[in-house]
Amino acid sequence: MLQETFNAARQAARSLNRRSAHEINALLLSLADAVEQAIPQILEANERDLARMDQANPKYDRLQLTDSRLHDIASDMRAVASLPSPLGIELSKATRPNGMTISKVSVPFGVIGVIYEARPNVTFDVFSLCIKAGSACLLKGGSDARDTNECSVALIKRVLQENAWDPSTVTLLPVSHDATAQMLNAVGQVDLIIPRGSKGLIDYVRDNSRVPVIETGAGVCHTYLHSSGLTSYAQEIVLNAKTRRVSVCNALDTLVIDRSRLNDLAEICLPLEAKNVTIYADEEAFSALNGNYSLLEKASDDDFGREWLDYKMSIKTVADIDEAIEFIEAHTSRHSEAIVAEDNEATRLFLAEVDAACVYANVSTAFTDGGQFGFGAEIGISTQKLHARGPMALPEITTYKYIITGTGQTR
Repeated sequence: MLQETFNAARQAARSLNRRSAHEINALLLSLADAVEQAIPQILEANERDLARMDQANPKYDRLQLTDSRLHDIASDMRAVASLPSPLGIELSKATRPNGMTISKVSVPFGVIGVIYEARPNVTFDVFSLCIKAGSACLLKGGSDARDTNECSVALIKRVLQENAWDPSTVTLLPVSHDATAQMLNAVGQVDLIIPRGSKGLIDYVRDNSRVPVIETGAGVCHTYLHSSGLTSYAQEIVLNAKTRRVSVCNALDTLVIDRSRLNDLAEICLPLEAKNVTIYADEEAFSALNGNYSLLEKASDDDFGREWLDYKMSIKTVADIDEAIEFIEAHTSRHSEAIVAEDNEATRLFLAEVDAACVYANVSTAFTDGGQFGFGAEIGISTQKLHARGPMALPEITTYKYIITGTGQTR
């Protein structure tokens, strides 16, 4: 049973209330230095995880750490340290007719549990954001990243102890399904659970948790080329959104194109061929690309509303913006959607009517990321509407309480 583990995390969370913003920032800077010093050890652990996974697996890229990626992780921690504290912010204040003052103030959640799959970078991102927001964290990584996560958390615990912090501020739970079940039922000990991973994982957590959950949904992302859109914009945006990193949730899955722009489709898709992207096109788009694009397949209904996580994408032809919005509404995961258009009214309509956490005009969906939004890092991309939506960082992992002061008022 993990009751003692959860109790230790709760105790560590309480102790965080006595830590100053300066102490928290100093700890994060120490950890960032320690990560860079330990790059050989972390990469060695990561190699053991990678050796157990088929390189053709779409998760392989997410699992893989490199020297550059670890330097980026350290840089993200330094960025989080440089941000203002999200705690103790007075969100509102009012004085009642009887003289008592009511203030609404941001405070930590307490203990945050994060369940994730083959994403070892999440270990450092979650810890840095949780500690900055005054919460202890329980990490439930998948077996694919077992060695990397164990090495990373051991490093974090060492830095905590060297700086006289409670090592239970971070805990890596066993990879077993039983550990997940226990955390999902830890009412009164865990305050919030955030799942990061496949649709199956997220659905399981939402359906089985007795602890409040913030969903970070799958990313089925569309880019719509309106009749007024610039071909040059479309070509660059589609290439970047699809191929920058195919295994991430903000990658492009479906290009939606106005019928009037099919003559430009081959030019738009040309750079994708060099990246070995297979295109699954509907009948009209297939006819426009046939003979002009080698990695071409006819699309089935299952190829729309699908998160590819691979060098694959689909194309849907529509009559106009109304049909485009209707198609996206039927297939979106409400993550990130984009329009390429010069027509102001079409852009306004798309931005207003498309229901997603992030909606772009003439910008790649690859920017849906806490670091790109200036948040330092992210704890996930929320596709729900309650409490948090879009990239979640420091403000989204705090809550608030009311503080009432007076001079002896009674009711």
